Amino acid sequence: MTSGEAKDVTDRMSIESWLSALSDTVNAGDQTKLSALFASDADWRDVLALTGRMITVSGATRIAETLLGQTGAERYLQDLHIDGTRQAPTRVTRADVDVLEAILSFETARGRGSALVRFRVADLSAPIPVAWTLLTALEDLREHEEWRYREAKDAAETERGFHDPNWLDERRESLAYEGRDPAVLIIGGGHAGLTAAARLVHLGVDTLVIDREQRIGDNWRLRYHGLKLHNQIHSNHLPYMPFPPGWPKYIPKDRVANWLEAYVDAMEINFWTETSFLGAEWDTERACWTAHLKSADGRTRTMRPRHIIMATSVSGRPKTPHIPLLETFGGTVTHSSGFRGGSDWSGKPVIVFGTGTSAHDIAQDLQGHGARVTMVQRSPSMVVNIEPSAQLYDGVYLGPGPSMEDRDLINLSVPLPLLKKAHKLVTEQVKKIDAPLLDGLERAGFELEFGEDGTGWPLKYRQRGGGYYFNVGCSELIASGAIKLVQFRDVAGFEKSGMKMADGSLLPADLVVLATGYEGLADMVRRHFGDAVADRVGPIWGFDETSSELRNMWMVTGQPGLWFTGGAFSQCRIYSKYLALQIKAAEIGQPFPA
Repeated sequence: MTSGEAKDVTDRMSIESWLSALSDTVNAGDQTKLSALFASDADWRDVLALTGRMITVSGATRIAETLLGQTGAERYLQDLHIDGTRQAPTRVTRADVDVLEAILSFETARGRGSALVRFRVADLSAPIPVAWTLLTALEDLREHEEWRYREAKDAAETERGFHDPNWLDERRESLAYEGRDPAVLIIGGGHAGLTAAARLVHLGVDTLVIDREQRIGDNWRLRYHGLKLHNQIHSNHLPYMPFPPGWPKYIPKDRVANWLEAYVDAMEINFWTETSFLGAEWDTERACWTAHLKSADGRTRTMRPRHIIMATSVSGRPKTPHIPLLETFGGTVTHSSGFRGGSDWSGKPVIVFGTGTSAHDIAQDLQGHGARVTMVQRSPSMVVNIEPSAQLYDGVYLGPGPSMEDRDLINLSVPLPLLKKAHKLVTEQVKKIDAPLLDGLERAGFELEFGEDGTGWPLKYRQRGGGYYFNVGCSELIASGAIKLVQFRDVAGFEKSGMKMADGSLLPADLVVLATGYEGLADMVRRHFGDAVADRVGPIWGFDETSSELRNMWMVTGQPGLWFTGGAFSQCRIYSKYLALQIKAAEIGQPFPA
């Protein structure tokens, strides 16, 4: 036996000794002994498996209290063992700490679960090591697993009825919704809505997606000309249908749009285009929504789904900040959501408000078409080179390694406290790598910041949905002066021909682009469901201080039957699974707790 093989055997023995002790103490209800199995600074993240919620619990004592505080058979980790079908126990480095990481499998009364436990390597010498982090996540609902649903469908298709409706006939009938309502109505047909729909379809839940655009994928297709995804392909796959080999590292918007269109067909997702959501009221007596839809030809339809998923991204309607006297400006004003390209503005003066990703991309597009561009910075922003710096935060998906399923579980298993530590270390590394660029920006007057406590762009995104830029060339244009920069505090207001500065000078302009972000989901809820529903739901997105989870995302909310999804491709791929499991559980009369 080699030294490496001997170490693997020893590591496995350490894990199994901990698993045995955990099962014994949980079954015995011994809180003191259970607490001793976790490090004092340990974190346990549960995703529906044991608490029925998404929650992160920190500290050995609280973990033991919470785990043993669950009632019923679900709290018991039955048949807890190292999962031989997943990545083998591995020593890796997380947040600059050497750890042993193992993927586990277990059963509860509700269904099958997966777990991931981490031990500090420094703690492995003890007869029973203490766990540093633990994830428990529900994988399937008992008797309602995805494979059972697909198997049932396949069995029904063995006969050949040559005069019966064929697949296309059945798809058309399903899509028409004549004489029936969907169980789930999804508002928004981008990647967030489609990943949720695909998961629900695979669980046999009747689901309809609606979107205002004319064609599936238009929410990407109609955006500005040069848009590409800003993180690499490996983290952006959709459930069940990964991108083909040979696709570009950064996928262009039109290719994303076309892929979404193909995905709808391949996943048999019911999708109505050119359909607007006018609003809905909750019928308490019937436990369903009365939802009002309007098609492009003006026809309206009322549907009564039991669930509505808002999948309009983490942003809502365009946000227009107060800019003094902008209404007196005689040129064109557009929000970034309506900007289509810079070719019409060659040689003309343009002012772009904002310093996030859209603002930078639009300014670069305009400058490349010969426009004279000035950016207005309203608040400090984070700037990070797209390579390698921005990608370092996606480390679990980089390079060769485990399957996408295992990588997603590893991603899911990182509790917020550990994520903050890891991202703070990455951000310090990024600042060193990008120092020449950042120094040049500061000399040009650009104001920088690096997220809460220096944790970088991913947590900025989870807190506010933006406030950063992945540099693909615009920063060099700002640093060199090819794109001018002014601070908003130096702006006095507008007049007909341009922007008046506090020093009395005038910046002429023919076009003003407001790359100033979007209102949040809470605003959309209030407009479409009313104040009472909005108040019951409360804030959406951003971290909840008690649970350390994103507020009201992918989970039961204060309003029965109302759900939310959104975020990056990887977030939607991972969390759509748990959103769908909760809806399926409600449909079979086994709802998760509110």
